[in-house]
Amino acid sequence: MCDDFTAEAEQRELKARGLSRREFAAATAATAIVGCASGASSQASAQASYPGLTETIVTIPTADGKADAFFVHPASGRHPGIVLWPDIGGLRDAFKTMGRRLAHDGYAVLVVNQYYRNSPAPVLNSFAEWRTPEGQTKLKPMIAAINPPATTRDAAAFVGFLDRQPAVDTRRKIGTNGYCMGGPYTVRTAAAVPDRVGAAASLHGANLVGPDPDSPAHLLARTKASYLFAIGRNDDARAPGDKDALRAAAAAAGRPAEIEVYPADHGWCVIDTPMYDKAAAEKAWSRMLALFAKL
Repeated sequence: MCDDFTAEAEQRELKARGLSRREFAAATAATAIVGCASGASSQASAQASYPGLTETIVTIPTADGKADAFFVHPASGRHPGIVLWPDIGGLRDAFKTMGRRLAHDGYAVLVVNQYYRNSPAPVLNSFAEWRTPEGQTKLKPMIAAINPPATTRDAAAFVGFLDRQPAVDTRRKIGTNGYCMGGPYTVRTAAAVPDRVGAAASLHGANLVGPDPDSPAHLLARTKASYLFAIGRNDDARAPGDKDALRAAAAAAGRPAEIEVYPADHGWCVIDTPMYDKAAAEKAWSRMLALFAKL
């Protein structure tokens, strides 16, 4: 989770770059983030970097209300559907860009707003806002409103939405990926609709292992998916037994799982965080594509 422990790592990284949090926030706000490239200056250029896509903001009925989400897919053809769960900062421009990139790779991608019960997206405009007192005051009650049963209900609604879209190839399985707090939600998605979800990628996911019967590691046996668990080195240092617990749970459940500790710290895959590490992020992206290629 993006807590005080990971905040300390972010502060060290910013210090190494010679930036304050305020300067980093200003830099990410001033520059449109386009994949892993640089030099873009607007949302239009973000879209232009991934041509041939159709995108829209959609509203999805759930058991708890109406969820907003960003839906992006190739303009023609039918493609495997993906449910993308953002990190603690929620659905924002960085995740729209990441959704576009995945769509450009041949998927119909639903980037969801996990905070829809409290607010439409964007709740925060950048990850940097989460590290401000105002950002934490804003998000903490929204985080508290999310629990495992609610996530499971949402996941079923999101998969159902994808299966109703002409751009989604329902002959193929659904995939899901998630970052930070979204990592465990991928397992819950696979457990919510096991006959439809065939692959789940958790990128520096939080709270994957725990004693509760419905902790993600214990849910693997209820799924029919293959997994990628990409773990940050500082997360591993804090909980070195988690990777072994995940391996044991996957083996006991008979679920294929690639589990690896990456040479990068929590948050390294998300393009607007201080911990973004291009080399490690590209490796994780390639492993995720290899997983999704089997849908």
